[in-house]
Amino acid sequence: MITNTELEYKGDLYPSKIVAFEQEGDSIFFHTDNKVILKVTVLRDSLIRFRFTTKGYFSNDFSYAIDKTQLHGYNFLEVTEEETYYQIQTSKVKAKIQKADLRTSILDLNDNVILEDELGFHWEESYEYGGNIVKMSKSSKDGECFYGLGDKATQLNLKGKRLENFATDQYAYSKDQEPLYKVVPFYIGLQNKQSYGIFFDNTFRTFFDFCHERRSVASFWAEGGEMNYYFFYGPKMQDVVTSYTDLTGKPELPPLWVLGYHQCKWSYYPENKVKEIASKFRELKIPCDAIYLDIDYMEGFRCFTWNKEYFPDPKKMVAELADDGFKTIVIIDPGIKIDKDYWVYKEALEKDYFCKRADGPYMKGKVWPGECNFPDYTNPVVREWWAGLFKELISDIGVKGVWNDMNEPAVMEVPNKTFPMDVRHVYDGNPCSHRKAHNIYGTQMARATYHGVKRFAYPKRPFVITRSAYSGAQRYTSSWTGDNVATWEHLWIANIQVQRMCISGMGFTGSDIGGFAEQPTGELYARWIQLGVFHPFCRTHSSGHHGDQEPWAFDEDVINITRKFINLRYQLLPYLYTMFWQYIEEGVPMLKPLVYYDQDDIQTHYRNDEFIFGNQILVCPILEPNSLGRRMYIPRGEWYNYWTNELAIGGREVWIDTKFDEIPVYVKAGAIIPKYPVQQYVGELEFDELTLDLYYKNGKENSVVYEDAQDGYDYKKGRYSFLSFRSIGKEKELIVQLHKEGKYETPYTKYRINFIGLPFRVKEIEIDNEIISFDRTNFDTEGSLVIDKEFNELHLIGW
Repeated sequence: MITNTELEYKGDLYPSKIVAFEQEGDSIFFHTDNKVILKVTVLRDSLIRFRFTTKGYFSNDFSYAIDKTQLHGYNFLEVTEEETYYQIQTSKVKAKIQKADLRTSILDLNDNVILEDELGFHWEESYEYGGNIVKMSKSSKDGECFYGLGDKATQLNLKGKRLENFATDQYAYSKDQEPLYKVVPFYIGLQNKQSYGIFFDNTFRTFFDFCHERRSVASFWAEGGEMNYYFFYGPKMQDVVTSYTDLTGKPELPPLWVLGYHQCKWSYYPENKVKEIASKFRELKIPCDAIYLDIDYMEGFRCFTWNKEYFPDPKKMVAELADDGFKTIVIIDPGIKIDKDYWVYKEALEKDYFCKRADGPYMKGKVWPGECNFPDYTNPVVREWWAGLFKELISDIGVKGVWNDMNEPAVMEVPNKTFPMDVRHVYDGNPCSHRKAHNIYGTQMARATYHGVKRFAYPKRPFVITRSAYSGAQRYTSSWTGDNVATWEHLWIANIQVQRMCISGMGFTGSDIGGFAEQPTGELYARWIQLGVFHPFCRTHSSGHHGDQEPWAFDEDVINITRKFINLRYQLLPYLYTMFWQYIEEGVPMLKPLVYYDQDDIQTHYRNDEFIFGNQILVCPILEPNSLGRRMYIPRGEWYNYWTNELAIGGREVWIDTKFDEIPVYVKAGAIIPKYPVQQYVGELEFDELTLDLYYKNGKENSVVYEDAQDGYDYKKGRYSFLSFRSIGKEKELIVQLHKEGKYETPYTKYRINFIGLPFRVKEIEIDNEIISFDRTNFDTEGSLVIDKEFNELHLIGW
């Protein structure tokens, strides 16, 4: 028990007893003797918001993270008063608020405690800045596990860790380094087979302590702002992640080419270098869809300009690259060079769009161009202006995507690497200092960029990628994990970061394949590409200062492995596109850590390496040098080795032998995996059949395939194709049922079905109850069947 003298010494203040309460619709207000108000809002039966103020009233309720288009509603809400507490009950949970001190516990309907306050809400007045340092502590039981928080460079399970959220340019960061580029103050707790989530929507510098300081306490706090958090109840991790993703929003479908392979370096210039890289990909038959121009394409690093010496005719170059299937993506940073002859600077200066210091002068900082001023992207007028600046790049020159970097915001040669904390921001009509706006600066830049690219790319779809992000940024942009290093440890980190980003609502993420800083060995590069093709965003990027990092910078073996795995990614494009569609339609993460996939299996709680790619492919990267095999955990169920088609029974750890040109990849029994032919870029080939790899299972399994025109917005008018397959395997037969939705006519007319693992020889085949003739000997050796795509039921009958 903490004594009062300790409390006074710490300077922490606590709510006193409840003196009044009232209910307004979905919100219940509790007032204490010492002017604290707790507002509890029931958004859904399993989603409750808790908001505290210590000043007797609430400030304007504003958040950049919450998706305003989301509908909320609950089935049941009842508030009752008991002797020592108030109870709020929905159809999923009960929340009990103690009358003595506002401490809260949340229980399921069987009265099992899901989450309860330890000290609960407390605060300390911020002497230096005014306002409060707001704190929350929860009790944690033995065996509880914690996940989430975006791209932290540490193991997946955060138990025992203390983490910090403050967007920081961490060049060449190391394992466990804090903080990093992104701020996702959302975590998932798992205890006693029940999952819940907490989203602490506070943009100030925040901290999370998962039983690090005290073994039985999980706490979070912020250097300012409000104690404002959302509680999500599972009990499945799936439900928590989906609710959080709904609350903070989902992206649009990217054009299919964005899911291809991208090549990047700091920097490809001049023009003939860019073309040389592009033609080398085509010559070596390594598929590639996008090539990036880093800061050297600009005139003295001035955004929205071109270096005419390196790129005399950008429009012509971009068009020629496009003829060869390459989309051009350019970098745009927030720092605008102070130069009275530079049109972007002049416009922003005339219109007063730059961030100012508390005492009035413009905030000035050094970045690549030298001394810069920085637009205030928290001002809607500035965002609108910024969006308009993309007209020339996108409409006239034909650039297909924009890459936002340095937007933490990063400033060079200053101790804190960023803006001074007294910089002022408009914050969409809620004026504040940089302490509050810092963590969302990058997201608001990406948002303004997205609106510009979208406006000028129309009727095609936009593509934006950002380095810094706050919860909700996924509505506008994809991201990557920043300036990593060419080491085996960083390969391990990348694997975990992308899994963690996927369950933190920000799925469209990848790492710099091969590492950004330093130079990978051929072996490390090969192992990284083998992982990277299973990440939603797939790009090689390097600082290029230690040598080249194109696939051909290494030996023949590495070139062949790179080709083999990028080919595999291009074959799996319909599978990837379907994953993406399920992410935006249903909030299902594209990569699933094993604990997400099967939280009831305690063996999964501490696994880092293995993950489920989409719904039906299990991947385990090789993360150590000189390894031709590894131990891995195969989750419960039946899985086929992708390379050998051997069946493995899961729920155990096994040793897997591999080769240099393989990593362990398994496919779930019963799955139907769609494949395209290998193309050098998306849309290169027209083809008349879709390949379906069907993995036999004794039992039922569902698989889906989403397709549309691969770009544009016709899919929003119902012009898409959604195939639902159900495979039903029995001892001597296999039934495949197909249900179709959508108005899009796919360009192919046939399916080529490869049957894998059939336990019987096929005697007869029926399509829609009609027996068809087939070449039996051919079928026995090939195991594949080509059939018209217009079928409803396929029936294989065995001997």
